[in-house]
Amino acid sequence: MTEIMTKKLIKNDRQLKFLKRAEALVPGFQKRRSMYDKKAEFPFENMKELITSGLAAVTVPEMFGGEEASLYEFLLVQETLAQGDAATALSIGWHNGTIMQLRDTQKWQKNDFEKICRETVENGILINSAATEKATGSPARGGVPETSAVLRDGAWEIKGHKTFTSLAPALDYFIITAYIEEEGRTGEFLIPRDISGVSLEETWDVLGMRATRSDDLILDNVQLEKEALKSVKEPGHGKSPQGWLLHIPACYLGIAIAARDEAVEFAKNYQPNSLNHPISEVPEVRRKTAEMDLELMKARHFMYHIAETWDHYPSLRAEMGAELASVKTVCTNAAIKVVDLSMRIAGGHSLHRNSSFEQHYRDVRAGLHNPPSDDITMMILANQAFNARI
Repeated sequence: MTEIMTKKLIKNDRQLKFLKRAEALVPGFQKRRSMYDKKAEFPFENMKELITSGLAAVTVPEMFGGEEASLYEFLLVQETLAQGDAATALSIGWHNGTIMQLRDTQKWQKNDFEKICRETVENGILINSAATEKATGSPARGGVPETSAVLRDGAWEIKGHKTFTSLAPALDYFIITAYIEEEGRTGEFLIPRDISGVSLEETWDVLGMRATRSDDLILDNVQLEKEALKSVKEPGHGKSPQGWLLHIPACYLGIAIAARDEAVEFAKNYQPNSLNHPISEVPEVRRKTAEMDLELMKARHFMYHIAETWDHYPSLRAEMGAELASVKTVCTNAAIKVVDLSMRIAGGHSLHRNSSFEQHYRDVRAGLHNPPSDDITMMILANQAFNARI
């Protein structure tokens, strides 16, 4: 790991403990990474280790038995886990991030949130949102879900088809969005995995992040008690800045760090017979290495600074949408550049299917399609510039 750069980001013993716990899982994740990727299988063994270590409950409030990790601490864990296996890190990030969102927004009734939190701590349950649909695309685009919710005889009937349901094979609960036509509003419903009418369609055959198993969720006349409706999206609901989404760029920076470290090790040990020294002594290799470190330094300090601001200045959160979106764009594109440079250092060796560089290349590309996309970030920044009031 890039220990020198990371050391400068650790500011207290609590952060160091989170880091060390995540680091302890990295070797096992690395060992299994290629297997899960090639088979496109969900990393159940990795997830079991996360639950056993307590890292699948880090964002649960202390009052409900968790550690109430700050955003900064959450990102340290995410970035580190991704150095072992990016698909595992992104998957657990959605779970822990969902809990952090519910913790910060307090949009659920307290007893409902407490129940989920205590199940997370005591039983190791996993939860994630399922909001994306083929017709509407990402919910960040503002489309109304085609999944419907109808109240009949005191019970909800849910029909719909969700895509990009990360952690699908391992989830115990789904938070789904559905349009309540009678009310003209979108509701968020909590659906247990084992209820009748819930099934998965194995559609996840993709280039990168293959082990997230972000399959389709099918809701066929699912019958829910009235209390399953946990919140309703009022005008403007869900448009406030969401700090927890920084788990996405943290994950992709983790991929970049892994690729950087592997390129440095390759350069120190590879010596073609045309040279009397390893390629680490070649000026161009050293320049590319410096360029990787510069990209990582800029992106990581930006991300962690914004996370620290989010944690310590809650009054500023409502105005941090542009910064949060910018972190995602800057970090994801920096990660892509670092992986590209690492492969240029390793040369043709990086193209082999048994090379970790090849998987890093595929996995890091997925970051471009996680929310918010670059065009949304640019729109936010442009609107801020031209609509600013002095």
